[in-house]
Formats: sequence, structure tokens, C-alpha cells
Amino acid sequence: MEKKTVLYDSHVKLGAKIVPFAGYLMPVQYTDILEEHMAVRQKAGLFDVSHMGEIMMEGPDAVANLNHLLTNDYTKMNVGRVRYSPMCYENGGVVDDLLVYKMGEEKYLIVVNASNKDKDYAWMKEHVQGDVTLKDISDEVVQIALQGPASDPILEKLTDLEKLPKKYYTFTENNEVGGISCLVSQTGYTGEFGYELYCSAAEGPRLWDMLLEAGKEAGLIPCGLGARDTLRLEAAMPLYGHEMDENITPLETGLDFAVKMNKEDFIGKAAMVEKGTPSITRVGLKVTGRGIVREHMDVLKDGKVIGHTTSGTYLPYLKGAYAMALVEAGSDELGTTVAVSVRGREIPCEITALPFYKREK
Repeated sequence: MEKKTVLYDSHVKLGAKIVPFAGYLMPVQYTDILEEHMAVRQKAGLFDVSHMGEIMMEGPDAVANLNHLLTNDYTKMNVGRVRYSPMCYENGGVVDDLLVYKMGEEKYLIVVNASNKDKDYAWMKEHVQGDVTLKDISDEVVQIALQGPASDPILEKLTDLEKLPKKYYTFTENNEVGGISCLVSQTGYTGEFGYELYCSAAEGPRLWDMLLEAGKEAGLIPCGLGARDTLRLEAAMPLYGHEMDENITPLETGLDFAVKMNKEDFIGKAAMVEKGTPSITRVGLKVTGRGIVREHMDVLKDGKVIGHTTSGTYLPYLKGAYAMALVEAGSDELGTTVAVSVRGREIPCEITALPFYKREK
């Protein structure tokens, strides 16, 4: 039985197409995925991401536990910063990838993927040690993402912009947004400028409606999971279950920036050391032939299978079909011609740089 976010009735009222996703009934689109995608790139889009999980970690041993559980390093991190990290099994494969918000010297908010929330929470509880507490607060929190170049003019109608976070991957607490107390972070999963707003579940529907009203003149529209996926792929942002899973290490999928091998230890480190230099790597593919490439399709070079696609579709802003793939290390030279097998037909592609899209600062 799928759950509903507190914004479910708002989506139905707006005519959204609802689908089951990660245990929730979520809007996949309101009007058209292409229109919603382009609104985020050119104006602004509003997303319900309340299906994501929020876990609070507190206590004197919080940092030590974060460093043991996660591949990134949390030793030197200022309050108000956000830091990305994979969380691994002993074999080096990924449990999930997540964000950590430092709210105090002994207080951290951990935001995890919706489909992995219960698994993540159980894994953390099983492996934390010492003076630390964990609490799943997901049902108490609404998370709304306002993404796009018009985000500031929209929020300016509801709050004091001077109190909002000024840098990417930072946040501020206790922001009054239309009279609602919010944690606001300059984060997102679209590759575009924007914010993610967290408030109490009870205030969620009112915040959603106020944001939509404030953004009318700026061209703000509600967006669903369909546009969220095309936007993250255009920005080459990895997705759990696609570019990483329990058998793929963060080093094999190009997340080495978030794996600090010089840390004393973390779960999965020994396995990564034993594996040595990764034998596979993540690449971008631009489809040069006719057709669209999806995930789980063989990538061929000179007739030999060298890997498989992990995500792929038509990308509206770039006006072309693209994909990400995991291929044999050494087969990733930019400009290399490869083919992807789609239902027995080989579609020509070219290995291209990631990300496919990068916003102008």
C-alpha cells in the first residue's frame, strides 16, 4: 500500500498524473515533461520531494560515526554546510548516497533517498557506536524544491533574501518564508540554481500554495518526477540503482571526490583497497544515430561488449538523446565511437564529456 505525502491532495487538485514511486503515490508530470524541464532551465519549477528520508544524528560521537559510516570526511566541516557522500557495504558496494547537513557541533541532518530510507536507517542503527542517537524524522518534515534561475525573485516575495544561503551546498535555519519557519539549503537535483525548503509537515500544503502563487509572474510551474529525472540526467547526476548499487563502488562510478581514502577507516575501505584501480568507469554517451538509448543496454566497441548503459533518454534542453554508461576502464577516451544495442539494432554513439549540461554561473 503506497503512502501519500502531505502534498498529495495539492497534486490531484492541479491535475497531476500520479504514479507509484518508492512506496509513495507521486506526481510524474502535470502537463508535459518537456515543458516542465524547460521551465526549470529557463524560469523555475516546483517539486514535491517529501518522499525523501530525513534522519537526525546527535551526540558527542556523531562525527566519529559519520566518518565510519560514510566515505567522505566530516572531521572539518562548518555549521551551515552540506556535504555529499556515498555510504558503503563491507564489499565497497553502495548502500545509498546521501547529504549531511551540519546543524551543530553534535547535530547532523542526514537526507537519504526515498526508496532506501528504511534500509539506510536500519544500516545506520546497526553500525553506530558510542554516545550517539538516531531518529527518523521523515514523517515530520516536508521537503519542497524550488529550482531555476528565477528562484531568488520568487522567494524575495516571501522572505528576506539576505538570510538565505549564499553558496552552493550551504543552508540557513529558521527562515520565515511567508510566515512559515523553514530550513533553506542551496541544493538540488537538477543542475540548476535553486533551493530546497524544509518545514513541518503541517505547514507543507500552505508553503506549496504560497510558492506557486508567488512564482506565477516569473513563470513558475509545478514539476513531477519525469522532469526531475531528465534534469538530473542532463546534469549527469548519478542515481542510486542506476549509476551505483550494492555491487558498484563509488570509485567505479566516478565519485572519487567523495571517497577519502586517506581517512583512517570507513566501511568498505578495505574492499576498495583490495580491488585496486577500478576496472570500470562512468562515461557520457551522445547518440549520433537514430533512436533513444535507455538503461541496461549493452555498449559495444568494434563489435565487443565493453559495458552497459545506466540511464538514458531524450534531453529537452540539449535537444538530443544521451546516456550514461559504465564501461571498461581505458575505453573512455572522448570522441570514441561506440554503439548501443537496442532490441537487436546497434545505435551509433560517441563518448562525450560529463556533465552534458552545466549552467552558466
